[in-house]
Amino acid sequence: MRRLGKVSHYAKQGFLILRSDWVPSLNSPVVDKGLTLVGTVKDVFGPVKRPYVAVKPRVRNPEGYVGALLYVDSSRKSKPGKSRSGKAGRSGGKRSKGGKARRPAPRKRG
Repeated sequence: MRRLGKVSHYAKQGFLILRSDWVPSLNSPVVDKGLTLVGTVKDVFGPVKRPYVAVKPRVRNPEGYVGALLYVDSSRKSKPGKSRSGKAGRSGGKRSKGGKARRPAPRKRG
């Protein structure tokens, strides 16, 4: 768990804005001191030495976190993207030489 920074304000776009000493990776889980999931990192902007971090909150009252210290929890794994290989219940449709299913032709609109 690494300290991300103190929440400066809640933006009207729906993000908690923090000032940090380092650049976190996008979609990293953000927690408070009680290890409660607050949200995820959605944007990093501003100067390189002390960037601003926008966190998309997943709590009911994000305004209550203004002034609080938040942390990036590296032990929590973000949800991995859906992989297309090895899906159960996949239909055995037509396959090209490469082994991948071909996309159907687009429909004509008229």
